[in-house]
Amino acid sequence: MCEDLHNNGIKVVLDGVFNHVGRGFEPFMDVCKNRENSPYLNWFHIDLNGNSNYNDGLWYEGWEGNYDLVKLNLQNNDVVEYLLDAVSFWINEFGIDGIRLDVAYCLDFDFLRRLRRHVDSLKEDFFLVGEMLHGDYNQRMNDEMLNSATNYECYKGIYSSFNSSNMHEIAYSLNRQFGNEQWCIYRGKHLFSFVDNHDVARIASQLTDLEKLPLIYGMLFSLPGIPCIYYGSEWGQTGKKEQESDDSLRPEFTKPMPNDLTKYIKKLISIRNQSSALQKGEFKELVLTNKQFVFERNDQQERIIVALNLDDQEFTISLNENLISLIDQQEIENQGQIVLKPKTIHYFKVK
Repeated sequence: MCEDLHNNGIKVVLDGVFNHVGRGFEPFMDVCKNRENSPYLNWFHIDLNGNSNYNDGLWYEGWEGNYDLVKLNLQNNDVVEYLLDAVSFWINEFGIDGIRLDVAYCLDFDFLRRLRRHVDSLKEDFFLVGEMLHGDYNQRMNDEMLNSATNYECYKGIYSSFNSSNMHEIAYSLNRQFGNEQWCIYRGKHLFSFVDNHDVARIASQLTDLEKLPLIYGMLFSLPGIPCIYYGSEWGQTGKKEQESDDSLRPEFTKPMPNDLTKYIKKLISIRNQSSALQKGEFKELVLTNKQFVFERNDQQERIIVALNLDDQEFTISLNENLISLIDQQEIENQGQIVLKPKTIHYFKVK
């Protein structure tokens, strides 16, 4: 399968859960059986004088208090070597191209440094992306650790701005992260952008107005970062997070169900793949109101102006440029003003 994917220009990024294991993990079962005589005692955070929810006769640290998931001791060299051997196996045997690190915000800094050095020694351009929820992503996303991190701040900002018709929220996050000022915290970095994933409600269930569904994808593909589509959402699959199970977010599909939304997203992908400015350009805010947001992505090769109108009414912006509208492939002569129709998003390339 990996070979077929590579032959079709698709890279393979596996999910790596290196923070914790299940209770059935053999070294942990050995500790429960042999206690202080187990060679794996220090693979975990164990207190032999305590007890667990499972009445093991010993206490252990579970991930965020979940005792189904036993936290590994990543400061133990034997544990680290065990994990790095697993990584070597997947790279050498299957040629994987990257790892998405589960709960990367929990992972030990020294472990991440060793992992980075290890994968770099095995494969050029190996991609490490970490699941980060909050805080300063730079603590783990830097030259010595992760290449990228999940941008939960902008995820929340996008859907919240669309639902409340308050584009100031997402604009604040984008300016804080990628704006023109030198103090902006992620300038030049490529965070993992998304509008839904396996842990949160599908965007088609999150939005209060489904007419905005194509617009939110237009927004996603125009932002700094690496846009990610969650399987099934490209045709508007719904699903809400439930208290006891995430099964509703992760259904099995026997076949694709493409529709007009799918075609639109494919068009956005094609536009972005051909635009250096959308891929790697700087971000600059131009116009901001509650229901309108206009910003520029630019690099040395091109300038792209992204214009979003969430309103039910037309909105006029001043643009003294000759433009090409990339989404509908229309040329626009310099007239000084552009009328944005209700509930539309545009990518204007400056000629």
